[in-house]
Amino acid sequence: MSDRFALIHNSRSRRNIEADRRYLECARSMLGPMFFSPTSQEELYEAVESLARQQVECLVVDGGDGTVGNVLSAVYASSYPKDKLPVIAVLPSGNTNLIAADVGFGLRGAEALHCLQNRCRSGDLQSGVKKRQPLVVSWPGLNRAPVLGFFGGLGAFTRGIEIAHQPAILKNYAHDTAVLITLAETLRQIITPRLRQKWVEGTPVALALDEAAPVERSRFLFLCTALHRLPYGVWPFWRESAQKDEGISYLDVAAHPPKLLRALWNLLRGRTPAWLRDNPAYTSASVRRILLKTKQSFVLDGEILETGPEHSLELSAGPVISFLQA
Repeated sequence: MSDRFALIHNSRSRRNIEADRRYLECARSMLGPMFFSPTSQEELYEAVESLARQQVECLVVDGGDGTVGNVLSAVYASSYPKDKLPVIAVLPSGNTNLIAADVGFGLRGAEALHCLQNRCRSGDLQSGVKKRQPLVVSWPGLNRAPVLGFFGGLGAFTRGIEIAHQPAILKNYAHDTAVLITLAETLRQIITPRLRQKWVEGTPVALALDEAAPVERSRFLFLCTALHRLPYGVWPFWRESAQKDEGISYLDVAAHPPKLLRALWNLLRGRTPAWLRDNPAYTSASVRRILLKTKQSFVLDGEILETGPEHSLELSAGPVISFLQA
């Protein structure tokens, strides 16, 4: 096991904009050429490829969900063997930190770096890890590199993200406050009669799960994730007790869903009562592959992805990645 680790620091992440200078000085002094602060996707991919050639086996990602996804996409595209990917330590500092809530390292700043340095020296990087398979999003028929992430959706989810990305919210509020404001505004629009119709009529989506034939219908909401836990006890997914975890959990809600507010109230608290599970407008399970065909954008870890000229996206369970725990 290598006694080195590399830090990929996103200086533009919300919590890093006003980062403690002592932390950055500590990072540069401790890591030297293993400290990276790329300012473009090209720089990031070059940095990760350099680390792959040096066989660096631990990458520390200091940023939010978007940064983690970008790093994993770069790792996936690099010469790292798919069966020998680096261990990842996530230090949350972004606008959204859903990934860190499930698989984050648990420490930040200089404290995290010293802890990692000690573990590298003792060869203790494989203990206390959580293993996950990120979503791999690709564009069938297009010569476009896949991107990796952990939480995605469309329908009402895309509309909600568009609200969250409004400058009045994005620039003026911290993430937790922005989430509450976005949720409040989304619920307000859903319960307002003149606005409700635009939400509940849904988005036309053809959806194929694993090897099944695609089913086309309007959908109020579609969510999927490779995470095992979300913040605040929210978990809007379920599967039958006999079904194993295939890598991707999904929730599919049809247009004009009955008892919508009651369903949302339960799902936001991580509850899936029998009446909800038995209602055909609400379905959830675990799969390895999802094929989407829709004109609406798909949101992955807060980033908006267009479906391209074919209006098609494929989501699959990616390679197993180990996330280091403090």
